[in-house]
Amino acid sequence: MTRTLAAACLVALLLLPATGTSALPTTLPRLGAGQSETVPGELLVKFRPGTSAPGQAASLADAGHEIISTLGALGAEGWVLARVGPGQTDAQALAAYAGDASVEWAQPNFVYRASAIPNDPQYSQLWGWKNFGQTVTTAATQPPSATLDYLTHNPGTAGSDMNLEKAWDKITDCSSVVVAVIDSGVNYTHVDLAANMWNGIAQHGKNFSTDVTGTDPMDLNGHGTHVSGTIGAVGNNGVGVTGVCWKATIMAVRVLGADGSGTSAGIIQGIDYAVTNGAKVLNMSLGGGGTPDPAYSAAITRAQSADVVVVVAAGNDGKDNEATAVYPCNFPHPNLICVAALDQSFALASFSNWGATSVDVGAPGTNIVNTWPGPVMEDPLTAGWSGASTTAGGGWGYTVNGTTNLLAVPLSFAGPTYNNSTNDRAWKSYSLTGMAKAVLKFSAVIDVAANDWFRVAARSGAGDPFPTDAIAGVQGYSNWPNFEPLTFEITPCISASCTIGLQLESDGVAQTARGVGVAFYTIQGIQTSATSYNTENGTSMATPAVAGLATMLRAFHGPAFTAADVIGAIKGGGRATAALAGKTTSGKAADAMGSLAFINPPTGLTAVVH
Repeated sequence: MTRTLAAACLVALLLLPATGTSALPTTLPRLGAGQSETVPGELLVKFRPGTSAPGQAASLADAGHEIISTLGALGAEGWVLARVGPGQTDAQALAAYAGDASVEWAQPNFVYRASAIPNDPQYSQLWGWKNFGQTVTTAATQPPSATLDYLTHNPGTAGSDMNLEKAWDKITDCSSVVVAVIDSGVNYTHVDLAANMWNGIAQHGKNFSTDVTGTDPMDLNGHGTHVSGTIGAVGNNGVGVTGVCWKATIMAVRVLGADGSGTSAGIIQGIDYAVTNGAKVLNMSLGGGGTPDPAYSAAITRAQSADVVVVVAAGNDGKDNEATAVYPCNFPHPNLICVAALDQSFALASFSNWGATSVDVGAPGTNIVNTWPGPVMEDPLTAGWSGASTTAGGGWGYTVNGTTNLLAVPLSFAGPTYNNSTNDRAWKSYSLTGMAKAVLKFSAVIDVAANDWFRVAARSGAGDPFPTDAIAGVQGYSNWPNFEPLTFEITPCISASCTIGLQLESDGVAQTARGVGVAFYTIQGIQTSATSYNTENGTSMATPAVAGLATMLRAFHGPAFTAADVIGAIKGGGRATAALAGKTTSGKAADAMGSLAFINPPTGLTAVVH
C-alpha cells in the first residue's frame, strides 16, 4: 500500500496546466508500472505555443533551472530538457512551474529499460515463461532420457504462459526470502544453482531420508534438482535456463530417497527444519494416498503459525481429488496452495488431478526443461551384455515386450518357466569416471519361486560380479505382471569400469514361475559442477512455478506481506482459464505480473463505512 500512495503523490505534482482546467494529453507518460525511475536533477518542460526563446529562458531562470537542450523536432513545439538547480528536489523543481502561465507541462525525465529477458541459451525452450508457440525439443546438452513423452499441444498456444517477462521488469532478485525445496535433495553444486543456494550450513540444507546415512542433502534422484531450477536457476548468466527468480536463496531439504519415496517422519522433520531455519516458502512437489495423516497436518499447522506459505502438488492420477483425497493437497490449511498442471495451450494436462475445493490454481507442467544433477547413462538393453548359465538353454537374453526392450530370463519371458537348478547371470561394464555419486535405476517384472533368488551386483572392475559383489536380492517374490521401479546407489562402483550384474538362481524343485524381465534401465550420475538438464512432466513441475512466484511476491512486498496476502495475490491475480473453471478454487492459472499488480487490503485492518 505504501508504494501506491507514493506513486499517487508524485502523479499529483505533475498536474500543472497553467489554467488548472486543461485536459492532460493522453499520450504523455504517466508514473506507473515500469515508469517510476527518473534521471535525478532533470526535467522535461513544455512551453505554450508562442513562448519565445528568451521567454523560455526567463521562466527557467525564475525556477532556478537551465536548458540542457531542446528535443529535436519537438523543440519547435516548445519542449526542452532542463537541469534542476542545486539543492532542489525533483518535486520542488516541478512545483516551481505551478504558477507559470507560459508552461503547459512539466515532468521528470523517466528512465526506460529493455524488457528483462535473460541470456540463458535454453530460455527459448521455457514455454511456461514465454510461450510464442514454440515446439519444445530435447537440447543436445540433455541426457538421452530427456524424451518428450507429452506431445499434446506441443507446439502450444502463444501467450499461454506465466507472464513473467513483465514481472521481471519489476523484480528478478528474490534472495531476501528463503525458499525450501522439500524433496529428493538438490545438487547444490550445479552450475545453474550453486550461486542461489542457502548458505546456512556448508551443505545448504539437511537430509532426513533414511536411504543414505549422514546429513548431506545431495540429490540422488533428480526430482529435487529439477524443481529447484524452476524456482531459482540463476538467470542471465549465459548458462542453461532461468528460474522464476533469477536470484534466490534455496534451502535443500532431502526427505525423499533415491527412489523418490519418503515417510511421514522424514517429511515432518524436513518441514520443521525449514521453518526453524527461516524458510518463508516451502515447495512440496510430493503426495500420497487418501488416508488423513494428523502428524503431517500438524507440521503444516506449525508452518502456518510461522506465517510460511506451503505450495504443494495436486497429483498425477488424472482424477478428482474431491473423490479420492491426495495429501498434502487436500489438507485444509489456509497457508497451503495446491497446484494442477497445464499444458502448452493451458489445457489441463491429461495426467493432472483437479479438485473444486482442494486444488487452487494451475501452472505449466508439461515438457518442462530444467536442471538435473548429472549425466544419465541409458541402456536400451539391446547389446553389450555378457552372460553365463549352469544349465543348457538357460541364461538372460534380449527380447521385446510390445514396445519395451527387455533383458529377460527365460528369453521367451511370459512363456515357459525358467530352468530348475540354474544360475543365470548377465553383466555389463560402464565408465563412471568423473561422477561424484551414481544410482542404478530400472524397472522389473519379477516372478520367482519360494526358494529361488533374483539378485543385483555391482563391482568396480571388469568380469562376472557374482557371487562376491551382490548388493541386493529378493527370494520367492512375485509382482507379476507389473513393472516395479527399483533403485540402488552404486557410488562405491564409480570407476572407469563399473560392472553391473543381474542373476536368477533356482533350486531343483519343480515350479511354474515365469522368471524376470528388466526394462527402462539407466545409471544416474551425480556430478560436481553439473551442467546437465532434463525435460520432465507432472504436477511436481507445476508446483515450483507457483512456489517461485510466492517467493517473488514476498521479496517484492517485504516482510509485511503475509502468507494470506501471498496466496490471495496468486489466486486473485491469476488468469481466468477455461480448463480450470469448476476444477479449482480460483479457476485461474498463475500469472506473475497479475499477482504483482494485485491489490489486497492490508492484513489486519478493518474498513469503517461512514
